[in-house]
Amino acid sequence: MKARSIRYAKPGQIELIDVEVPEPGPGEVQVQGLVCGICSWDLYTFKAGPDAPSAAPAGHEGLGRVVKVGPGVSNVKEGARVLGRGFSEFYNMPADKLQYVPADSKLPDEHWIIEPAACVVNGIDHCQLRAADRVVVVGCGFMGLMIIQVLGRSFADQVIAIDVDPARLALARKFGATMTFNSAAPDWSDRVPEIKAMQIDTTVDSTGAQIGLNIASQITRRGGRINLFGWNHGATTFPGDAWHLGGFTVVNSAPASGLRDSIPVAIRLINRGIIDLSSLVTHVAPLDQYQELLVKGVGKTDGYIKGVVRLAGAR
Repeated sequence: MKARSIRYAKPGQIELIDVEVPEPGPGEVQVQGLVCGICSWDLYTFKAGPDAPSAAPAGHEGLGRVVKVGPGVSNVKEGARVLGRGFSEFYNMPADKLQYVPADSKLPDEHWIIEPAACVVNGIDHCQLRAADRVVVVGCGFMGLMIIQVLGRSFADQVIAIDVDPARLALARKFGATMTFNSAAPDWSDRVPEIKAMQIDTTVDSTGAQIGLNIASQITRRGGRINLFGWNHGATTFPGDAWHLGGFTVVNSAPASGLRDSIPVAIRLINRGIIDLSSLVTHVAPLDQYQELLVKGVGKTDGYIKGVVRLAGAR
C-alpha cells in the first residue's frame, strides 16, 4: 500500500511524496495517521533545509489510530488512538511500544499533541520545585505557555511570565501567571532589578534564543536555578561572570535528560485539562497545505502559536 508523506527539500520548501507501507509484521500494528503537530524543530528545518545541522525528521508529534494488527499481536483493539509518528498517512509500529489516549476522551485529535506535552513534563521535573517557590518562564510560545498552565496549578508562590507579545502575555495570565512583563517595553531595564528583588528561585528559559538566556542570568536569585528548556541552535554565549558570581545551578531539560517516562504523565495532564491545547492550537490544515502552515509558523503571522496537520480520518 502507498501512503502520502512529506520530506524537507531545499530551504523553504517541502515535497509531498508517496511511501510504501507493507502489511504489519509479527508484533506490529498498522496505524493510520490522524494529526501531527508542527514543532519548532520542523520550522527550523524548513527554514534552514534538510542539510542543516540537527535537521528534524519529517514530524514527531503524531497521533494515530490502529487499523490492523500483525501476527502474534493480542490485546490491541483496532480503532484505539495512540501516540503516533510523523506526517505519513499510514505506518507500522511495534505493538509493545504503543501509548494510548484514554478511550473515553472527547477531545478532538488536534488537542492530543502528546510529545511536546511530555517535553513540558520533563522541563518541570528539572525545576525540582519546592513549596512556595517563585518561578519565571521566559518566552510564552507554545511550550512556554504549556509550562505556565502546569505551574499555574502547582504550589508555586509566584509564576511570572516574560515575553514581547502582549497577546501571549494575556494568555499567560489566563493560564495562571501571577505577574507578566514585556521585555520589549521601554521600561524593561527598570523592571529587571524589580524582578531580581523578588528572589526568583527558578527561571525557565523556553525561548531558545540568546536574549532569553541573558534575561534568565539577570533575574535569577543568587544560588537559584536556570533551566535551559529551549533549544539554542548554533553558537550561544553564556554569561560566565554572571553564572559564576550568581552561583546558579544550570540544568538542561532537553528530552534526552528525562528523569522518567514523561509520556504517560503528559497523557494524564491533557486528559484532566491541566494542559489544555484548545487556546494554543491556532492553525489546523490538511497535509497538502503543510507548507503554508510552515510559512506562518516561521513568520509568526496570523496569530500563529501552534500548527497541526490533519491527515485523512481525523475527527
